[in-house]
Amino acid sequence: MKIYPIEAGNFKLDGGAMFGVVPKSIWSRTNPADSNNLIDIAARCLLIEDGDKLILIDNGMGDKQSEKFYGYYYRWGDHSIDTSLAQYGFHRDDITDVFMTHLHFDHVGGAIQWNKDHTGYEPAFKNAKFWTNENHWQWAIEPNNREKASFLKENLIPMQESGHLHFIERGENAFKETSELGFGILFADGHTEKQMLPHIQYQDKTIVFMADLVPTLGHLPVPYVTGYDTRPLLSIDEKERFLKQAADNNYYLWLEHDAHNELVTVQHTEKGVRAKDIFTFNELFN
Repeated sequence: MKIYPIEAGNFKLDGGAMFGVVPKSIWSRTNPADSNNLIDIAARCLLIEDGDKLILIDNGMGDKQSEKFYGYYYRWGDHSIDTSLAQYGFHRDDITDVFMTHLHFDHVGGAIQWNKDHTGYEPAFKNAKFWTNENHWQWAIEPNNREKASFLKENLIPMQESGHLHFIERGENAFKETSELGFGILFADGHTEKQMLPHIQYQDKTIVFMADLVPTLGHLPVPYVTGYDTRPLLSIDEKERFLKQAADNNYYLWLEHDAHNELVTVQHTEKGVRAKDIFTFNELFN
């Protein structure tokens, strides 16, 4: 097995929305804001090469939306899925599986693209299976008012119509090993219904793709949950349990949304679980 970081593009989000009830005077120490109160956000995906499988975890917001839409998110930098894949000798047509932690547009918008004539949509990874779970899928296609703007029909319905959509069953426990993809999954319900966090065994390390349970390094303190979470008190409980386990087992946390910190280990302190060591991917694996 080999893994690779895939940068799908950077953007900005409102710092207050990303930190909920936490005051700006506190969160700005780790996530400084610009004059518009916006903080840097990444879409750092993960590619797993395992035998004949090439699995992409999340895929950013894509490029099919209107300029008005993207104007809300202030995209910056020159990262893209295509250039990141090419860096390692891959093309999007090589992808066999697209695993989606959840179906918010900034995690799955890159899975669907315009067709050549711009008359409709098609899978951006034409040879891949698209993996979610049925509970989250139903949650997304019949969205609540709070998340309606994050679940875009143009991202979801073409997946279903393409025949590429597949469901992972949750099982009785929150954690499940998957035979289909070769890694474990922790299901979490605080941010959105049945978000899935991959646990990947790689070079004697456990790497956990954090998605929106811990989106940036600044979100490590347990009460620091985003204003986007549908069940913030549940997020706090899930996060506290997970971070204790991460500290006990020396997990390496893959920070999908942190534009400046890629991987972190954590430790128990008098203030709770906090960062231990911060790494770049290349420091750990190259």
